[in-house]
Amino acid sequence: MNEIVSAVLSEDAEGRDFAALRIPESYRGCVLRKQDVGLFDGMATANRDPRKSLHLQDVPTPEVGPGEALVAVMASSINYNTVWSSIFEPLPTFHFLERYGRLSESARRHDLPYHVIGSDLAGVVLRTGPGVNRWRPGDRVVAHCLSVELESAEGHGDTMLDPEQRIWGFETNFGGLAQLALVKANQLMPKPAHLTWEEAASPGLVNSTAYRQLVSRNGAGLKQGDNVLIWGASGGLGSYATQLALAGGATPICVVSNPRKAEVCRSMGAEAIIDRSAEDYRFWKDEHHQDPREWKRFGARIRELTGGEDVDIVFEHPGRETFGASVYVTRKGGTIVTCASTSGYLHQYDNRYLWMSLKRIVGSHFANYREAWEANRLVAKGKIHPTLSKVYPLEETGQAAFEVHQNLHQGKVGVLGLAPTEGLGVTDHELRARHLGAINRFRVS
Repeated sequence: MNEIVSAVLSEDAEGRDFAALRIPESYRGCVLRKQDVGLFDGMATANRDPRKSLHLQDVPTPEVGPGEALVAVMASSINYNTVWSSIFEPLPTFHFLERYGRLSESARRHDLPYHVIGSDLAGVVLRTGPGVNRWRPGDRVVAHCLSVELESAEGHGDTMLDPEQRIWGFETNFGGLAQLALVKANQLMPKPAHLTWEEAASPGLVNSTAYRQLVSRNGAGLKQGDNVLIWGASGGLGSYATQLALAGGATPICVVSNPRKAEVCRSMGAEAIIDRSAEDYRFWKDEHHQDPREWKRFGARIRELTGGEDVDIVFEHPGRETFGASVYVTRKGGTIVTCASTSGYLHQYDNRYLWMSLKRIVGSHFANYREAWEANRLVAKGKIHPTLSKVYPLEETGQAAFEVHQNLHQGKVGVLGLAPTEGLGVTDHELRARHLGAINRFRVS
């Protein structure tokens, strides 16, 4: 492994040097263990602790199959699917691995008593399998997390509709929170040259998700002049939605939970900001009943910020806690686009405000390859910036996931893989210098 790191850090190493490197028989990965599936039985979601379920251990290096690539992972990051995996909700990921393993002989490699998780990476290609022509050893890459088979017609108009669509590192094994990772070659994209390894690893899942959800014709189809309500606007997803709205000529109405997060949104260029905690919005009277009066108060506050206009688009991901309010405040003919349910999957809303006002609810899940590529292209051009706030070593992945689970973070939380320190991997120093303030916007001491 030291030879791999030395080659990556060297300014002289070429593709043939990487191709000549010996691939280790094993590597260190952050894993869940099948034997621990019942660890949190009977515990409330908030009390389930990723630090108890995530383990760093040596695992055998998988064989690289046709259409695949083995990547030296310099850095990765934490996503909400990391949290869901670590607390075994909504169900243990081993169910996904077992189902995938039944698909083919090649897929059977993924059905193991351990699960190497993680759906982001930035690193260097070490090996490619038969049939891979676009990528070669030594290429600096990031990976999106869409894994597809494309053997069915349904996936050829939009790869997210492939019946065998999966999220790598969540519904497949050999994910990015490790020293090495196995991906399908069509997951790879060029690493933004002006970013460090940890910065480049942080946008992948969330930026692509936000792009499809907000910008793509498969999502809300944002246009200039739109008012966009963004829940959790300084968080992992919301921080990219805020940037995409601003870059697309829309007006984000940013909902945050404290003054520090409000200030981060202002630093991105947002002006319409609602500190939900300070204004004490309580959309639920109790566990079973919502309070429409709070919806109305919230809608009135939005109109104060927009000059009397309702929102064209709601960027939804909290789910149960906010969904009733989201449907209510959307303008007639507007769109509520949802990609997650971090506060609960069973949404409740008053359907009169949907059907009688001709509103639409659109489901959005990650992104297809083209959408992921376009989202990464915006990062590479310095149009959209990473929202990295904190970085942990691989040994402390459990703590990193715990902070995301408890919402103690802002933006994205990174994890170093083979990178020995932060700050490495930059090759375009001129572009970086032009955007350094924006790149470091979310960093906290």
